Amino acid sequence: MTALAERLAAALVSPAETALIESDQDDLPEHDAMAAAAVLVPITDRPRPGLILTQRTETLRKHAGQVAFPGGRIDPGEDAVTAALREADEEIALPPDAVRVIGAADRYRTGTGFSITPILAIVPPDLALVPSEAEVASVFEVPLDFLLDSANHRAVSTMWQGRERHYYEMMWQDRRIWGATAGMIVNLSRRLRWGI
Repeated sequence: MTALAERLAAALVSPAETALIESDQDDLPEHDAMAAAAVLVPITDRPRPGLILTQRTETLRKHAGQVAFPGGRIDPGEDAVTAALREADEEIALPPDAVRVIGAADRYRTGTGFSITPILAIVPPDLALVPSEAEVASVFEVPLDFLLDSANHRAVSTMWQGRERHYYEMMWQDRRIWGATAGMIVNLSRRLRWGI
């Protein structure tokens, strides 16, 4: 096991530094009452690791143009790991055999009705990833140390459907990372506790 893999695996079983974010909203049903989904959290194995993210196409019915992890609904007969690997292969042509799964991170509930299991994984750097034209506008990598630095986590609130909603956002160059994706990154930051 590489030093990066060992460090990530140890962090997943360590207590979080501060309270974790459980959901987009306070009044959501429990995880088991929601649709199960999984995302792959692919970290590149390089001296300065990065996190691979996608920018969704503007033509999608839901979450158009948003930054996201590759992932989606868990199909019948699948577990979270299988679903995350399948979705990453479909969305960005990330070959499952190139992925070293570390484990499941903290689940996250969304206002759109999903209980998402993030699957933390290590991938080789500089893979030739190809976005699925129907779903993904682009694939990009953000330095992990930038995303884990709490100084880059901006707490935001806005009115949405007549209610005040609180969430986090991070700006990386011209990319706005917010909502569930940012929430899961904040949780990883609190869980991993890496010195930045």
